[in-house]
Amino acid sequence: MKYNNPILSGFYPDPSICKVEDTYYLVTSSFEYFPGVPIFKSKDLVNWMQIGHCLTRKSQINLEKAGSSLGIFAPTLRYHDGKFYLITTNVSGGGNFIVWTEEPEGDWSDPIWLKEWPGIDPSLFFDDNGDVYITGNSDAEGGEEPGIYQAKLNLETGNIIEERKFIWSGTGGAHPEGPHLYKINNWYYLMISEGGTEYGHMVTIARSKNPFGPFESAPYNPILTHRSLDHPIQATGHADLIQYGDGTWWAVFLGIRPIGYPQKHHLGRETFLAPVKWDTEGWPIIGDNGVISTKMNAPSNAETLVSPVLFYDDFSETTLNNKWNFLRNPHQKDISLNEKKGYLVLKGSDITLNETDSPSFIGMRQQHFECAVTTELNFRPENDLEEAGMTVIMNESFHYEIAMVQINKNLKLILRKSLSDVSVIEKEIECSGQCMQLRISANENNYSFYYRESDNLDFRLLGTGDCGMLSKEVAGGFTGVYFGLYATGNGKKSTSKAYYNWFRYES
Repeated sequence: MKYNNPILSGFYPDPSICKVEDTYYLVTSSFEYFPGVPIFKSKDLVNWMQIGHCLTRKSQINLEKAGSSLGIFAPTLRYHDGKFYLITTNVSGGGNFIVWTEEPEGDWSDPIWLKEWPGIDPSLFFDDNGDVYITGNSDAEGGEEPGIYQAKLNLETGNIIEERKFIWSGTGGAHPEGPHLYKINNWYYLMISEGGTEYGHMVTIARSKNPFGPFESAPYNPILTHRSLDHPIQATGHADLIQYGDGTWWAVFLGIRPIGYPQKHHLGRETFLAPVKWDTEGWPIIGDNGVISTKMNAPSNAETLVSPVLFYDDFSETTLNNKWNFLRNPHQKDISLNEKKGYLVLKGSDITLNETDSPSFIGMRQQHFECAVTTELNFRPENDLEEAGMTVIMNESFHYEIAMVQINKNLKLILRKSLSDVSVIEKEIECSGQCMQLRISANENNYSFYYRESDNLDFRLLGTGDCGMLSKEVAGGFTGVYFGLYATGNGKKSTSKAYYNWFRYES
């Protein structure tokens, strides 16, 4: 039986995994999006269901000062003695912290802040004797030597025990980071990433009989990399290991799927899965001598289900589906599911999509190259520049919109393109009514923007946009493209509200 890579498509980077009895749990980075750190569960490592987010309150995740691709970096998830522990970094406010819970689908604790632990990419390890270790990368601002650092940790207070120690520099690649410590067959294995989370990304490993080393590097490092390969998957790295129920070992890790030449990727860094084999000397290697494929042999008893190709939200619930996110901490007064039954109601604030702030916006990841999103919008603006519509957005400087907006007291339908410091309305037409169905369809190369005013009419094309202009290689950052619904007063608070009746994502 085969499964398809990635196992989580779209912007789901820096995966970390743990196991409780016969169930596996996985988390990824979330950066400036709220709620933070999506969490999934699975019985077979292949089919994953999102069960919530770990960071759902402002007391856990303050993103008010988070610029694009800042916020929450590289979490590690571990389970010990009846509790789930998540350790991560808010690079925009507070640094490293731990939250915990006994029920991963429910609320997580307020943060335990690690005042004595700089750097990013923290990881936890629970040793057999009860010691708890924190492992992370160097503090660049503090002038430390690049590499991996470690200390014993008081889990209750967040204070380190004894001193922070340098334990491994890696194999010479840039940016040694993303460490995880494991104890397997009486060896302490230290697995890290090197080369930066780009096309030179790789995973390396070392081992020692002592958790503080000295660490011996594997003789054939890196154990995972696609650098310099002509391969549809690139930038593989930032891995975590797990043992499956039948005794086999597996790795989850990030990668990208670039398109075109020069290569560009816009879906973001995604989560992949590959088997791990151990040689006669006790060294692991991921995939086929460090290379993985888009189709691989599934774990035993795995059901290789067809991924859902349709998501439909009629906004009938009192809370948003787990797929939706806000940009930073939302202004709740501008977003409502309870004001009118069966509608998402957005009231445009003075904030636009061009700002590193929290506009009236909800969005979900683009997860497929070939897909389409459609919504029905009811909007009757009272003042000029009041606007509502649908966006495809990488960050505040790179996004496209199809939207209804009042201009000179006339209601218009527009296609806007914002690329770096240039923002232009490429096309505008008159709207004959206040109800409009909007659609964005995507293929590998282009977005197409459509509209119609009722179900019995055909969609009409308003214009197109290049996917590559929203890629990481052009727009920068560490995230991926989102489809979003939004409203704005373009510098002033709107007096009118936008009513979204439904939303559909299909691939």
